[in-house]
Amino acid sequence: MAKQHKHGEMDVSSQEHAFDGFIRWSIRISCISIAILIFMAIFNS
Repeated sequence: MAKQHKHGEMDVSSQEHAFDGFIRWSIRISCISIAILIFMAIFNS
C-alpha cells in the first residue's frame, strides 16, 4: 500500500535554491539586455 502524502513534509531546500538562482540570473540577464538596448538607442547614428 502506498504511503499517504502529507502537505509540507517534503524537503524542498534544493528546489528553492535552484529557483532563487534562476530568478537571480533572469533578472541579471534582463537588466543587461535593457542596458545594451538603451546604449544602442543613445549611440545610434
